Amino acid sequence: MMRDTSGSSDATRVWLFDLDNTLHDASPHIFPHINRSMTEYLMRHLALDEAGANALRIEYWHRYGATLLGLMRNHGTDAAHFLHETHQFPQLERMLVFNRALAARLRHLPGRKVLFSNAPEAYARAVLRGIGLERCFERVFGIEQLGLQPKPQSESFRRVLHALRLPAHRCIMVEDTLPNLRAAKALGMRTVWVNRGSVRPACVDVKLRNILDLRSAAHLVR
Repeated sequence: MMRDTSGSSDATRVWLFDLDNTLHDASPHIFPHINRSMTEYLMRHLALDEAGANALRIEYWHRYGATLLGLMRNHGTDAAHFLHETHQFPQLERMLVFNRALAARLRHLPGRKVLFSNAPEAYARAVLRGIGLERCFERVFGIEQLGLQPKPQSESFRRVLHALRLPAHRCIMVEDTLPNLRAAKALGMRTVWVNRGSVRPACVDVKLRNILDLRSAAHLVR
């Protein structure tokens, strides 16, 4: 881990924001569309019927943490081709579910903001533009910048920390996915869980029922 030489000011604290189901609600339209696109990709390129392709997509997701990794390891699938083909959104803006007040919340949140997503970079940037947050983040890390190693794999975190030239304890991970927060906490990051449930696991420093409640996590920059 790199030694911290950046001082202790708020400006050196970095918020690492997840994208899907953290900054916007991907469940109603985005995720079903991606799942369908991945299933259709497997049908075309592996000569499977719909049921077989859908089952393999889910199997690889559970076994490897991402369908893409299973395809690469077992079928030699080209990552760039897969990501491009499965993340086409001709009507993306109509599919986005988000709160327009979030941009102001992020602007008033002290500290630097970085996007850290398992999604492809082009998709992540398109979503940020669609929800009006493209100017809120100084950097965007998509799956390509993570070496195709998705969260919660340690390699994904290592690459982000190396690129930012910061130690883990200078970072605050904001996520909806608990395994990703466990990995962040194990590295020494502070953690914010966006979840409507009543339980707060030990790996969570702050729990938000809504991403608009970010002000209640602002003390983590100190």
